[in-house]
Amino acid sequence: MTTTDKTPIVLVHGLWMTPKSWDTWAEYFEARGHRVIRPGWPGIDDREVADIRSNPEALKGVGLFEIADHYERIIRELPVKPIIMGHSFGGVLIQMLADRDLGSAYVAVTPGQTAGITTLPPSTLRTGFPILSNPFGKNGAKPISKAHFHFTFGNDLSREASDALWEQYAVNSYNRVFFEGVAAAFNEQGGVTHVDYGKTDRAPLLIITGEIDHVVPPAIGKAILKKYRDSGSPSLVEYREYAGRTHRIVSQDGWQEVAEDALAWAEAHDTNAATV
Repeated sequence: MTTTDKTPIVLVHGLWMTPKSWDTWAEYFEARGHRVIRPGWPGIDDREVADIRSNPEALKGVGLFEIADHYERIIRELPVKPIIMGHSFGGVLIQMLADRDLGSAYVAVTPGQTAGITTLPPSTLRTGFPILSNPFGKNGAKPISKAHFHFTFGNDLSREASDALWEQYAVNSYNRVFFEGVAAAFNEQGGVTHVDYGKTDRAPLLIITGEIDHVVPPAIGKAILKKYRDSGSPSLVEYREYAGRTHRIVSQDGWQEVAEDALAWAEAHDTNAATV
């Protein structure tokens, strides 16, 4: 890197979403001189929302290992380790990628539980119920209803406003991801979402939560923070909580504050800076 280069940023979206969910932050970071890469999960790639809804076959049976491997291949093609940010299940994935030493700094935005995090508030359980209630659908790709989208993403909005966002952004689930995530919560060592909380050379990690998030309430973010800190690792892990923010924190009104904070933190803790 030269002194004029800025570290690229990789954005990892979450379940029921596509890279389009990052439009706000991506444009913000690009305007500040960063190259932004935001690949879709395998099966989503660069497809349009309507196309995915009408033909979700490519989403069926895909699990977290396959998704993490997909991002690893993309990241390893970059000239330097990027800053990696992930939202929701994307926040789980970036912690898996951190175990593979792929980033120069990490920001987990309202991240789901990694292996061994058994904190499951009632609203989180309600979030997964439409999928988890049917174990025979483990390898399916269930659509999210407008009513459930309102509960999970639009709980600060009227139903009408939430439905409009559903039309723009919502796609089918990767059911297998949900089942793997819940199973791993109670299987720290053998779960798919296993991470080495005690890893001593992990690049800095910031965990962000929103006060009124139904999917990942602050209790989950705090439990993740505690797991890292209790490990005794000297690797930096910090936590920030934002009042009045929902699971739609990356596009909810006022998203600029969170994006600015996330970027400033990542730039300040970018381990690439030590090699410039």
